Amino acid sequence: MDPMTTTLPLSPDELLTTTRAVRKRLDLARPVPMDLIRECLEIAVQAPSGSNAQTWHWVVVTDPGKRAAIGDLYRRSFAAYAESKSFAGSLHADDPDRGAVQRRVGDSAAYLAEHMGEVPVLLIPCLRAPGELPAANQAGLWASLHPAVWSYALAARARGLGTAWTSLHLVYEREVAELLGIPADMRQGALIPTAYYTGDTFKPAAREPIDTVLHHDAW
Repeated sequence: MDPMTTTLPLSPDELLTTTRAVRKRLDLARPVPMDLIRECLEIAVQAPSGSNAQTWHWVVVTDPGKRAAIGDLYRRSFAAYAESKSFAGSLHADDPDRGAVQRRVGDSAAYLAEHMGEVPVLLIPCLRAPGELPAANQAGLWASLHPAVWSYALAARARGLGTAWTSLHLVYEREVAELLGIPADMRQGALIPTAYYTGDTFKPAAREPIDTVLHHDAW
């Protein structure tokens, strides 16, 4: 499949600023061709990899029973998260503007948790990491996977697919590994629900002014 015939007419800046987490607007009824997922993954594996080791692996889950089982585990993990102080919907409660945004985020996250098992494609990116994860420099480890995962999300957006970066299933990483036959030396890095999206109103998100987080030469 020629990517040039399937991508949306987005400039690089448009693609980068309008690739949003899609939760409520994932089309749960429309199948996603495996060829399209493969095309996105071909883009993803062009991302940088530490020492060019390329120890990533990609588990694409479309089987209805396996998706439902992963969805059940995700829902259980989300229930605990929703009661925690770090729940997105509870952050910035004392700020009328940001609090309202966070409540919408929390509401959409709850919707996705309820329907995760119905999303047509669940992508689980993995990285080979034998033994226990290192106590230090975890950033260096995951830097060999996460750029590729984000490239996948960008490639999906350019092809009319919506994604959301989630990781709550990792509470049950072992159970998911057993379900999917993932080897013991492979660690899961995320869970990316993928589907066609409904609507087309994607725009840059509200962010704090860059000067509130920019530090030049010193903090």
